[in-house]
Amino acid sequence: MLVTFHEEAREELLEAVHYYEERGQGLGYALIEDVEQAVRELSESPLSCPTIGTELRRRIVRRFPYSLLYVVETERIVVVAVAHQKRRPGYWKYRLVP
Repeated sequence: MLVTFHEEAREELLEAVHYYEERGQGLGYALIEDVEQAVRELSESPLSCPTIGTELRRRIVRRFPYSLLYVVETERIVVVAVAHQKRRPGYWKYRLVP
């Protein structure tokens, strides 16, 4: 199944990659690899992750304190946030409104 990123979720990912790359060469790349792996797993089994509320699901990113918050639609998966697990809970909720 096709996986797309909300524009702001894409920006969050790029900011996190930049942050980790400044902390150590290759860390940003490692985050990208882990997110890509999570996206592959989502596309293969979109309903495998636990729900938050009625339609939102959460996939934890391996090795990093981030989660992919996503919605499964008829023909695609939309990642609405690349959320740090310890910061600003619920800041992304307005993105769920069509």
